[in-house]
Amino acid sequence: MSKINTAVITGQHAFDVPGLHALFRSIPEVDFYLQDLENFAADAGKVREQYDVLVFYNFHRQTPDEGGVREAIEQLGENQAGILVLHHAILAFPQWQLWSDLCGIQDRSFDFKVGQNLHVDIVDPQHPILRGLAPWEMVDETYIMADPGDDSDLLLTTDHPESMKTLAWARQYKNARVFCCQSGHDNQVFADPNFRTVIARGIQWLVGRI
Repeated sequence: MSKINTAVITGQHAFDVPGLHALFRSIPEVDFYLQDLENFAADAGKVREQYDVLVFYNFHRQTPDEGGVREAIEQLGENQAGILVLHHAILAFPQWQLWSDLCGIQDRSFDFKVGQNLHVDIVDPQHPILRGLAPWEMVDETYIMADPGDDSDLLLTTDHPESMKTLAWARQYKNARVFCCQSGHDNQVFADPNFRTVIARGIQWLVGRI
């Protein structure tokens, strides 16, 4: 079976480069291409339509003006390319209704706490992303913000007092499956075997392989 052609899209936020690379290298089913949002939009190699999955790990704060970036994002969901919105990308484009609709959270105002010890609970143990997993502990940055609405399927939660309740959720946006994960700050969580399993399976679920 061919590998899952995956764009990992960054920008406007520092991140643990070796840790993020190691996370995606740990998924044998994936070929990933790390790129900033502007290069994704410019699509100099004319490959954007060939990606099976788009992983957003960017933190742009301004709603894009008319042009390449805006047009590229407005095209999300027109085909069936899966969309993974990872960690701080949930907070991107805070004034843009499109991004709120994509993520399934209408009020994305937030606070954050670094280095939190989290107990992770499984909401739907029969979901393909979670099958066979048990609750676990991990260290990560948390967001204090609203949870996704009723049109999302909750997958992972926490009872940590300084975190939104929902850690991961799945939804549909136009023609595309969407998987959102609040976790993913640095290598403390990138290297966690349960987190790696969730991300690997999430990508496979986005393209209907599990």
